[in-house]
Amino acid sequence: MAKVHVCNVLVLDNPAQFMSKLEFEITFECIEDLPEDLEWKIIYVGSAESEEFDQILDTVYVGPVPEGRHKFVFTADPPNPHKIPVSDVVGVTVILITCAYRGQEFIRVGYYVSNEYSDPEMQETPPEKPVFDKLTRNILASNPRVTKFKINWDPANSNNQQNGDQGEASTEQNQEN
Repeated sequence: MAKVHVCNVLVLDNPAQFMSKLEFEITFECIEDLPEDLEWKIIYVGSAESEEFDQILDTVYVGPVPEGRHKFVFTADPPNPHKIPVSDVVGVTVILITCAYRGQEFIRVGYYVSNEYSDPEMQETPPEKPVFDKLTRNILASNPRVTKFKINWDPANSNNQQNGDQGEASTEQNQEN
């Protein structure tokens, strides 16, 4: 059974300019004290074609975590535009929030993101080279995709799951907003 339950993720400052910071208010519940840190990451998927363009925008360690309900705002700088293929800048992509305990990812919250020009003329005829300060980022906050992984929470049983074997995964839509 999972010892951490993500209760809610709110996308703050949305929609926003592409080059503005990303902000998520994360509420989670810990059903018992965790002696080690939770590792949270925000990942921007730069291209659907290859993971090589994924960017970890920030990583934060929270812990040790006492039993109870916790809330924090996770802020990250925008992706480096020079690491995104030009053909993938405008359109739809994904932002992931992941959390791991003892190096094992146990939850992934994914959001579709639409990057579009706010100027109608630029929408009709986009420039060959993207103009990032004219792009608007809109995170589809109402429809996150939540994937949960079974992990080994106790170090005494760490031999049961070797080398990142994360057990079964289940995907659900998070109706909380």
